[in-house]
Amino acid sequence: MNIRLAVLVIFSVPFFTSSANAQAFSFSETKTVIGMTGTHTVEKNESLIEIARKFGLGFNEITAANPAVDPFIPGAETAITLPTSWILPDVESRSGIVINLSEMRLYYFLKKNGSDLAMTFPIGIGTEGNDTPEGIFSVAEKIEKPSWHVPESILKEKPDLPRVVPPGPDNPLGSHALRLSRGDILIHGTNRPYGVGRRVSHGCIRLYPEHISQVFRLVTNGTKVTIVKQPVKVGKRDGRIYLEVHKDKSMKINFFDEAVGLLRKKNLYEDIDKEKMLSALRAKQGIPVDISR
Repeated sequence: MNIRLAVLVIFSVPFFTSSANAQAFSFSETKTVIGMTGTHTVEKNESLIEIARKFGLGFNEITAANPAVDPFIPGAETAITLPTSWILPDVESRSGIVINLSEMRLYYFLKKNGSDLAMTFPIGIGTEGNDTPEGIFSVAEKIEKPSWHVPESILKEKPDLPRVVPPGPDNPLGSHALRLSRGDILIHGTNRPYGVGRRVSHGCIRLYPEHISQVFRLVTNGTKVTIVKQPVKVGKRDGRIYLEVHKDKSMKINFFDEAVGLLRKKNLYEDIDKEKMLSALRAKQGIPVDISR
């Protein structure tokens, strides 16, 4: 067995639990960039998979932000970028749950003491051919310790599976699930946390075990769920203009035209540095980049 395969096998089971709960960030119409990009020095025997979970990131985010680093054997003392800042998705109403498939991230919007707050969590989504649907839905049912009723499509692929998998460590739904108004789509936990930040499901949305329990407590039946694809996002903070670009191979778009269109729509195009914009578009590192003039 080669080293890479050995690492993959090791991480095919839960390996630790993040101690930090997701932070609630304040936002406004003039402040749509939340969080701050950070750095981390790799410790002995750490991989980017472990580091991602530790800091509430998905595999896609940490590898895109560190394209020159081997995700499985990054090397002790390597300095890596933590993409722990985000531009809020551009939706008609920032309320309830908003999921941006292009960045594999879930946002939960709430109000507290008159302030608008946003919490955010990395997710795993559907594979090609089993794409997680876009649209506006709602939470129809909250389920603790869900049983997994194996879909016929999966039974055809894996006929040795039982028709129902009871709650427990072998259940791929994890400890909690939210059934959406489109009944075949769930937001749920997982017994394979290494799949967060990847296209791995049959259409459902997976969260880390420690995150699904948080989201489950926060939402109520009827909570609005908006699912979009936005590989390019534009935002503002402290009077500066930011551009965030994600590699979304499922979308055949011209990223330059998309960015310029968004900037013009927000009347920001004349206030940017064009070279900075082009650099962010080329890199596609999924990090808000200041492109202000």
